[in-house]
Amino acid sequence: MRKVLRTGLLFSLVISISFPCLGQGLKDIIQTEKKAFASRIGNPCTSSVLNNYDLIYVRAEWEVDPAINFIKGTVTTYFVPTVVVFNQIQFDLDTSLKVDSVKYNGTTLTFNHISTGILQAFFQNNLTINVLDSVTVYYQGAPVSGGLGSFAQGYHGSTPVAWTLSEPFGAKEWWPCKQSLNDKADSIDIIVTTPQAYRAGSNGLLLSETQSGSNKIYHWKSRYPIAAYLVAIAVTNYAVYSNFVYLPNDTLEVLNYVYPENLATAQSETPGISKIIKLFDSLTIPYPFSNEKYGHAQFNWGGGMEHQTMSFMNNFSHELMAHECAHQWFGDKITCGSWEDIWLNEGFATFFEGLTEERYYPAAWYNWKLSKINNVTSQAGGSVKCTDSTDVNRIFDGRLTYDKGGLLLHMLRWKLGDSLFFKSVKSYLNDPQLAYGYAKTPQLINHFQNASGQNLSAFFNQWYYGEGYPSYHVTWEQKGNTIDLSISQDQSHTSVPFFAMPVPIEFRGQTKDTIIVFDHTYSGQTFTTTIPFHAHLAVFDPNLQLLSAQNTVISTLDDESLGATISLYPNPSTGKVTVLNVNPANAIEEISFTDVIGRSLGTAIDAGHSREISVDVSALAVGTYFLTVKTTNGSIHKKLIRE
Repeated sequence: MRKVLRTGLLFSLVISISFPCLGQGLKDIIQTEKKAFASRIGNPCTSSVLNNYDLIYVRAEWEVDPAINFIKGTVTTYFVPTVVVFNQIQFDLDTSLKVDSVKYNGTTLTFNHISTGILQAFFQNNLTINVLDSVTVYYQGAPVSGGLGSFAQGYHGSTPVAWTLSEPFGAKEWWPCKQSLNDKADSIDIIVTTPQAYRAGSNGLLLSETQSGSNKIYHWKSRYPIAAYLVAIAVTNYAVYSNFVYLPNDTLEVLNYVYPENLATAQSETPGISKIIKLFDSLTIPYPFSNEKYGHAQFNWGGGMEHQTMSFMNNFSHELMAHECAHQWFGDKITCGSWEDIWLNEGFATFFEGLTEERYYPAAWYNWKLSKINNVTSQAGGSVKCTDSTDVNRIFDGRLTYDKGGLLLHMLRWKLGDSLFFKSVKSYLNDPQLAYGYAKTPQLINHFQNASGQNLSAFFNQWYYGEGYPSYHVTWEQKGNTIDLSISQDQSHTSVPFFAMPVPIEFRGQTKDTIIVFDHTYSGQTFTTTIPFHAHLAVFDPNLQLLSAQNTVISTLDDESLGATISLYPNPSTGKVTVLNVNPANAIEEISFTDVIGRSLGTAIDAGHSREISVDVSALAVGTYFLTVKTTNGSIHKKLIRE
């Protein structure tokens, strides 16, 4: 899921808790999701029903008019008792909905609809263990759903629209279900009756669209296992068209239900889903629901929600389409086994959204990573592991669940390399014990360890269970071709005493550069390496492989003979600084600025072979900088303090 905040935060379920929305980032999406969920959550428990039966099949028949906040339903659940003493069945169902009756084999059962949102129906005798059986619940009512909640209504133009969005705890607010993260219905039929002016979109394949008096009946079916929160319907006067994705061994239909007034824009944007699916298909496994479809249904919520085989979308921006589509693999095929493990949905979707930037928009890839790093490091603490699964804001925390979860995977890819990383991902997705079911983080860790042959306990202890991030401090000097270097580290949170990671540093010369990776295993560690050129600059983590902040890189050895001839004043400076060369035989050719980790701050200043040049530094933020002064006899570095 991905939420978009109208002020600009992005979430997906993509969540950090925000809502996904048009043209906005992941932070916006996450914030929107948070607000929407918080406004509608009552009892935060996933489910309180007895876990004494196995869901097999659901046939849901609903009557919905998008102009009216009301639903009438007949839901038949096929199940297998898993205990010997089975004389009642329970469903999650909010008490705002009135149960007319519960029937079993044509007989009306006694039932109790208790205030905690549990519907109990009682059998006259124990049902037989491990034998398929069924009950039907007849109910109706006006769902209580605050904000953009589980059963919502709105308008596009003057036309009404209704939609559902059940993650994380909202399925029971509009239908009797088993709202747990341990049991999926193996298949489902969804039959929606609505006034003939409207169309109903849902999961799976559309089997039929039939006229019934002044109404139309839409019959959808899905034969893949599905979690309760991924069951969804959306109803309005949709315009319908399809895109097609041509895969190596298949052609996949992408069915689009969009508002008629947005049809032209949508038709220009949704073809972008093709390259997204092709990328995910090539990096992981074939699209998980290839026997049915993928699709989009437009709705008014501020972002997107990855309903199985048909994501509900506020708009069709590249970022939102990529995020929700990634959930078909991560969240829908394999669903988090507890809300504590929500990063298995949202962290992966965020990471794979980033992979589309890397592949198709490489100029934006660096800034995409930088925005995630800046968001995570804006606070000192916080773990990827959800520490309060009753708090919707914590479940969908954009900084931790989405961005830090995505960066965890980015760093794991850096640590393992592409071959082992994607081998591990495929192993996870293909696990028959997890496929079309549920997973928890230790199961993912086992797949990465087994597929890579590496012990990753320390990595996950630091980056998943632990809090915070490191700050690196690098000192270096070069003598001849030999570079001596030291790397020390501070941590933003006491839960992690040290982050062990391979650290990349780029050494730049006048015409050459090279990146050397240092295996950093303890703070204060020293290294010696050689390069075949003189380096005038060292840049820490030039491609943003690491989650870190407040890093510094300092050269401890300048060319003393040149350094003595160059001076800066005033230093510290608040406005202008003068670079003065006291040796008339050593003219200044160029001046460039870098920050404390060696990143360039812009175009170099042409000094025109001057002996003295004044530079305005008032636009620089307060802090420490380095000037590289290129002269006719060589280059040196000078430290500048901006006050």
